[in-house]
Amino acid sequence: FYLQDFTADYMVKLITCLMLSALTARVASFSARPSNFSRIKPGFVLSRSSSLLPTSSSSLIRPMSSTSTSLPSTPYDYLVVGGGSGGISSARRAATYGASVAVVEKGRMGGTCVNVGCVPKKVMWNAASVAEVLHDMENFGFTGAATLDWGFLKKRRDAYVERLNGIYDRNLAGSKIEKITGTASLKGKAADGSGWNVAITAADGSETTVTAKNVLLAPGGYPSFPPGDGVAENCISSDGFFDLPTLPKSATVVGAGYIAVELAGVLNALGCSTTLVVRKGKALREFDPYVADILDSEMQRQGITVQRDTGGVASVKVNAQGTKDVTLSNGVVLNDQEVVLMATGRKPLVEPLNLAAAGVEQQASGHVKVNEYSETSAPGIFALGDVCGNVELTPMAIAAGRRLSDRVFGSVAGAKASYEAVPTVVFSHPPIGTIGMTEQQAKDRYGEEEVNIYTSKFANLWYGVFDIPFDEKPPTAMKLVCAGKNEQVVGVHCIGMGVDEMMQGFGVAMKMGATKADFDSCVAIHPTASEELVTMAPWGLGVQETGAKVSPLNGEDTLPKAKELQSKL
Repeated sequence: FYLQDFTADYMVKLITCLMLSALTARVASFSARPSNFSRIKPGFVLSRSSSLLPTSSSSLIRPMSSTSTSLPSTPYDYLVVGGGSGGISSARRAATYGASVAVVEKGRMGGTCVNVGCVPKKVMWNAASVAEVLHDMENFGFTGAATLDWGFLKKRRDAYVERLNGIYDRNLAGSKIEKITGTASLKGKAADGSGWNVAITAADGSETTVTAKNVLLAPGGYPSFPPGDGVAENCISSDGFFDLPTLPKSATVVGAGYIAVELAGVLNALGCSTTLVVRKGKALREFDPYVADILDSEMQRQGITVQRDTGGVASVKVNAQGTKDVTLSNGVVLNDQEVVLMATGRKPLVEPLNLAAAGVEQQASGHVKVNEYSETSAPGIFALGDVCGNVELTPMAIAAGRRLSDRVFGSVAGAKASYEAVPTVVFSHPPIGTIGMTEQQAKDRYGEEEVNIYTSKFANLWYGVFDIPFDEKPPTAMKLVCAGKNEQVVGVHCIGMGVDEMMQGFGVAMKMGATKADFDSCVAIHPTASEELVTMAPWGLGVQETGAKVSPLNGEDTLPKAKELQSKL
């Protein structure tokens, strides 16, 4: 046959017949599958007029409403409360094992990280980094001026976040996972013993109850405000930072954690007069002092005013000019602040969950109690991520969620995520990268005599052509914390340009038990900053012991040993 032999009308009829045949075959294949696939909708639906109408990938998204009657009467295998990265990762992994899965989320998909956390923060950090490069460009012979269009940047950033929201929705649909829009609350065991009853409350106040054999609590957390006169009324949180319509002329950031130093760094680099308020002596007190002290000095060198040993904020009041006057607990007053941003901590989002109804125990802080397998005190109810307070990082929640589903639905006995030696980066200016124990933590664990410390401090080659004294060049600093006679690397701490992109590989090495000798055995990449970690003095003169199963030391041919080891496994 030749295509030109068919009329347009005949072609339409032929295509319609083929599509109807495909639909019939698809429906038949679904009816023959196990019952846990029965909620999957076909890609096309027939209307009352029998016309063939395509449905979008959002057909699996079922907003709760007073008229909703589409929820199944049989229990889900897995109900995930929270549409953040950890919950979605666990849900999608469970679906690969054939589980019937639903995700309950009242807001935008992606959780804190995508909407008001890691992703938009990194966009703003990138913008601040561009501003720093423009500031440095004259040292490379470039001239000119550039101005920031905050509105343009915000529009592009928000559009990117919205695109990610859509990707999350489409991924759920692609994994045959139902999305239920609403707020979840535990109601206790189902009367027939089939699982846990969970009430879903829609935005209009209507409530529907679903049942699930297994429930994952992954609702995340939210910013908290400290006490103080006018603090809650006149301050914004880290969430509110992303709603700012313009770059403020002046801002006070209150807090000593990574959120505070990151947002203070962004505001300062983009041209806002910025003050950082910390209760005690400095920010990032839980980090190794080697990097925390350097950041403290660098923030001041860059123009951030650090108010230390303040005891916190006593009051925030709006003055006659419409700006804010901030009174600190030590009596210091910061006048005429356009924005006051509180980054003093976060709380687990447990209030709507009705944990007591299911017997789920909490810590004194309100976080859900879990064991190493993400199990709560209630059988069949699990929890992970910020709601547990254990390593509150998005990749950690993703790993824990996937391993949980591997064990519960994939029959992978003993599967669990490792919370040891977790790499993390603080997107300060300059950034900090850290893995494992601080020097003091290592000494407390192994004993002071069993710990060896290696450090290096230098100016990045980026600043080599700058016509300024060496002491005025921003430093890069690196530290190895080694323990035991074989000098296993148990801590890596770095600060400086580019450390955010170099830590992942060293994290792999540490998870494999690398020693100082292993680091030394790796030939340096020159000229880079990361080469300092494999050339720490004294180089190659320590105990020549490896943490690897097959030694890479002294140029030894590892291939025969690797094959021998593989044959024994």
